[in-house]
Amino acid sequence: MDNSFNNFSLNEEGSIDIKQEVRRYLRYWPWFVLTLAVTLISAYMYLRYAPRIFETYSKVKILDESDGLELPTSAFIFKRSNINLENEIEILTSYLIMNRVVRELNLCTSFYEEGTIQTSQIEALPFSFKQIIKPDSITETVSYKLKVRDKGFEITNLNTEKVFSFAEYSTVDSEFNLPFELSFNSKVLESDIIGKTYIINFSPIKNVALSLKSKIAVEAIGEQSDLLKLIVKGESKELSEKILNTLMDVFDRDGIYDRQLISKRTLDFIDDRFVFLAQELDSIEVDRQNFKQRNNIVDITADAGLGLEQRAQSDEELFQIEHQLTLSKLLVNSLKNNSESDLLPSNIGIANSSINVLIADYNSAVINRDKYLSSGGVNNPLVKKAVDQVESLKANLNRSIETYSNQLEVSRQQLSLRNSRFSGTVAQIPEKEKLLRAIDRQQKIKESLYLLLLQKREEAAINLAITEPSIKVVEYALSGAKPISPKSNIVYAGAFLAGLLIPFGILYLMFMLDTKLHSKEDVTKINSKIPVIGEIPDVKNATEIIFDDPNARTALAESFRILSSNVDYILPIKDDGKGKVIYCTSTIKGEGKTYVSVNLSLALSSINKKVLLIGADLRNPQIHTHIHEEKHKPGLSNYLHDTNYDWRDALINGFDKHPNHHIILSGVIPPNPAHLLTNGRFKKLIEEAKEEYDYIIVDTAPTILVTDTMLISQLADATIYLARANYTEKNLLKFSKDLTETGKLKNVAYVINSVGASRSYGYSYNYGYNYGYGTKD
Repeated sequence: MDNSFNNFSLNEEGSIDIKQEVRRYLRYWPWFVLTLAVTLISAYMYLRYAPRIFETYSKVKILDESDGLELPTSAFIFKRSNINLENEIEILTSYLIMNRVVRELNLCTSFYEEGTIQTSQIEALPFSFKQIIKPDSITETVSYKLKVRDKGFEITNLNTEKVFSFAEYSTVDSEFNLPFELSFNSKVLESDIIGKTYIINFSPIKNVALSLKSKIAVEAIGEQSDLLKLIVKGESKELSEKILNTLMDVFDRDGIYDRQLISKRTLDFIDDRFVFLAQELDSIEVDRQNFKQRNNIVDITADAGLGLEQRAQSDEELFQIEHQLTLSKLLVNSLKNNSESDLLPSNIGIANSSINVLIADYNSAVINRDKYLSSGGVNNPLVKKAVDQVESLKANLNRSIETYSNQLEVSRQQLSLRNSRFSGTVAQIPEKEKLLRAIDRQQKIKESLYLLLLQKREEAAINLAITEPSIKVVEYALSGAKPISPKSNIVYAGAFLAGLLIPFGILYLMFMLDTKLHSKEDVTKINSKIPVIGEIPDVKNATEIIFDDPNARTALAESFRILSSNVDYILPIKDDGKGKVIYCTSTIKGEGKTYVSVNLSLALSSINKKVLLIGADLRNPQIHTHIHEEKHKPGLSNYLHDTNYDWRDALINGFDKHPNHHIILSGVIPPNPAHLLTNGRFKKLIEEAKEEYDYIIVDTAPTILVTDTMLISQLADATIYLARANYTEKNLLKFSKDLTETGKLKNVAYVINSVGASRSYGYSYNYGYNYGYGTKD
């Protein structure tokens, strides 16, 4: 099916005829007016009752945690930010953050005020509300309808349809197990809330968080900027502003917590190490104390010096004792080896004063003895006494020296033992010093580690106390004064556009899917070589169907007069004085060929022309219906079949006002119409009728159904091919085009029947046919 000609009308040059297209649509202007009225009224009702949606936004600057307090150098000034805004946007809109926002604002519970038509979300109820159920205990959506009556509350569980009534505007300590408590707020006038209805919804945290996540929009402001714009849309401006402000606060605290987490873990680690280090330091100090106590160490350096000093002192004392022993031995030898007159040496270093006294006494006695011996004899009593005194002193001296030597020997042995002990003590000092240094080293290591951890603990505590924020709020949540939805100008513009496009679209589809021809232009688009010689209007008045009044001035009559005049232009010029044969045919039945044949013959007869109308459609004759004759009255088929039958016997004068008009009906329907038409008698009829009539109008069979018309087509001087507006398919015109190009039909011209049946094509014959006799130019 070829619909290429359905969408637009083209003029002779092939361009779009805008005026005709506009006129075609304007024929349906009531549709446009009605649709515009409906859409504009719908837009008004929508704007009247649609919920007002406001846009709330805020702006934040993401702070780079790597930025410190260093002075701004050139590298610092021109460095690029290390912030990945896409990551920050994902964190801002993450389910974890939304979950915290929902919990902080208790968004699991939502409130609505129910109006006559519209139900609007509100931030809070106008009276005291206390939620009893925990948010985590809400597993499914539960709704309650609260009606404020004259005497109290009426609460309906919308899930179970249970109704609870409460007097005195309070549900506190009620026997009903409701997940909330309500009480009247003294700040609200009772008259302001009586008769109003509210909806309380409890939703699971997950559902609310996911819903909030889908509503929050975060976008970067500029490519090189660290600013983010947070946007949320909702009915309640106050609630939207709370959501954005809380979202920024939660995100900031989340970033601060992440930064503080390192400090907290550092503090926890240091505190744990402090306990362990304290135990280790206590253990090391106890070991050091025990080590010093076991080794009698106060200070290793002082103890070493003291040991060396004691050793040196002990060596000196041992040397002095040995020296005294040597002097004692020399003195003993002197006593043994000296003669009786020899004096003993005095003050030789003997440290024993008694011995020195005895030596002095001995020497004095020896001197006195020698003095007495020199002056007296041996037997002098003074001499003997002096000799005895010397011997007595000598014996005493020997005993004293022996005793002193023994004492010195004992002291020497004791000093030797002590010196050995001092030497051992000094010899152990390096090992003890090594061990003590190892203990001190461990102690110092632990102490330094303790001090380091103490320093780090203070640093971590300082960092924890002065943690920088994650964001800087550039603008807290702000809501627009006017709602972003619905926008009246856009709604009205859309309604106006829809009011135009809906009927236009319907009409466009109708025109596009319409495969029927409607006017002369539709014919010329398909077959421009075949002329259109007439357009017959569609007449609804049954009295105008037949052109039986020669002086008729109706549109129908004028159209057939025009057709009869145009037919003469396509007929060949003949000088033989014979009549013209005009065939009326069509592609299919129902296109009005019989109708046009009858009226055309009458139009020609009205100008005093002798006209013969022949019903050659032997299969489906219709002429008899217009003259109220019997269908099987003898006619053409009888003449063709019976060689003895004269066609003049079949002539009928069907119209009294047209004496020059005769009709030959089709006759009895034969079984073999094609054979009868080609037996030669039909040609004979035409030739004989030419001699008697000016015009012979032949109503033939449709061409696409049977071949009857093509069998006798060469007898015609002209062939009027009927097409009916709003009935004939455009593709059927191609068949007539092929018949013409192949020569199966002779001298073809189109006539469009029932023009004006579709008002969309703007054809009307009323405007021009009022011109007539007696009218002024």
